[in-house]
This record gives sequence, structure tokens and C-alpha cells, in this order.
Amino acid sequence: MNSNWFKLVMKMTKVEYGKNLLLKGVPIIFNKGGAKLKIGENVTIKSSFLSNLVGLYSRTIIVTRASGAEIEIGDNVGISGATIYARKKITIGENTCIGGNCKILDNDFHPIEAEERNKLLRDENGGESDLVPSREIKIGKNCFIGCNSIILKGTVLGDGCVVGAGAVVCGKFEDNCVIAGNPARVIKRLDGKVQ
Repeated sequence: MNSNWFKLVMKMTKVEYGKNLLLKGVPIIFNKGGAKLKIGENVTIKSSFLSNLVGLYSRTIIVTRASGAEIEIGDNVGISGATIYARKKITIGENTCIGGNCKILDNDFHPIEAEERNKLLRDENGGESDLVPSREIKIGKNCFIGCNSIILKGTVLGDGCVVGAGAVVCGKFEDNCVIAGNPARVIKRLDGKVQ
């Protein structure tokens, strides 16, 4: 399908995007009414298994899921088969690369407690209540997020951070850190400082 068709659909749902947006494959990009979804200039979104040698398991999905939610993607960002899902706010700094099959989720999708989950199932708003905990995610400039990583609610990555493949990231990390593991921790600094 032609990327111009997707750009038209994005405009209809009030997705803002800068010049030179390149869409490869068929992404799912949806902006809920009352939310804000902004994509910077020179952004590449790969959403086809043919567009990334790592191999993509699914399409790129970028969704604001609540009125008042925000996603802001900076200039010169590359995204491959990732899911970016916001009920609160997700910010991705310029010149950041998001590897194949990553998940960036600012909420838990459901409460941990069984009683609260059951309330959500009976919710007249179709599960769209504030029972689901959400916290803002901030990813700095010039970051690299390795394939199959998961960035969880409340995470703050400073500028120049590298996230190892398959990491499960939750917490605050300073600039120029290499972060890996489950749970993710700093394994190296890129600025010469000692751990």
C-alpha cells in the first residue's frame, strides 16, 4: 500500500508529522480523540518483515489510548516493528533508534490485584478507566534501544543511552549508560566515568 494513504488516515485522526516521514510496510498509527500524537521530521517507521534484517514479528503500532495521552517522537528517529502505547505520555528524543520488536508501554494494562482486575472487566467504559496505573516515559536524544527490549512505565533514559537486546527496563538512568538484563541495570558507561 502507498504510504500517502496512511498519511491521509493519520491526518484524519489528527496525527501531526513532519516532512520526509518514511513508512515501510503497514503500520498501525492511531490517535484517540483528545490525545496528542506528534512525529518529527525525517522519521522512518518500518512495519514489514522485509524491511529489517532482525526480522519483525508484528507491525509497528503507535497508539494514544486515553483522552489527554501524548506521544512525541523527535526528528531523525528510526522505529522497526515496535509497539508504542500511551495512556499518559511517552517522549522519544531526536536521533534515537528503536530496534525490532521493542515494546514501550507507559501502563500495566490491568491492575495486579484480582479484585481490581475484576472491577475493570465489569467497567462500563470498556476497561478504559483510571484503575490502570500509568506513568510517563522519557527517552533521551541519541539513544539506541536493542531489539526485543521492553521499556516499562516511569522509565527515564538520559541522552546517549544504549539498551541491550531483550532488556526489561524500569527506572531512571543517567546519560551515556549501557543498560542490559532483566531487570535492566547499568553495565557500562560511555563517558569514561567509573561505575
